[in-house]
Amino acid sequence: EVQLVESGGGLVQAGGSLRLSCAAPGLDFDDYVIAWFRQAPGKEREGVSCISSSENTTEYADFAKGRFTISSDKAKNTVYLQMNSLEPEDTAVYYCAADDLFDGNFWWRQAAYDFWGQGTQVTVSS
Repeated sequence: EVQLVESGGGLVQAGGSLRLSCAAPGLDFDDYVIAWFRQAPGKEREGVSCISSSENTTEYADFAKGRFTISSDKAKNTVYLQMNSLEPEDTAVYYCAADDLFDGNFWWRQAAYDFWGQGTQVTVSS
């Protein structure tokens, strides 16, 4: 069974940075696409970014482009989401997700992922 454990969330002031981690013990990153989603109170869960080692590609939501960077460390079985220039609108629970099938057209859809972590809270104060 695939296990995903997020960490790195917290409280930060607007303009600050956070790095989220998604640990996936035993997961072969060559076989899985890993994505970050977020869900703000009262809103739908939305795709933030994804990374596919097999396809050598990353994808970003428009709001994440230029501010967020996704990366992976195969040796540590961990995917990171570096978030800079954070805004209060970025406040949400951030989730890590994984699947063994990558579809570049629909990477942002929740239904594209079979495995999910428990989430980590990110709060950006103004």
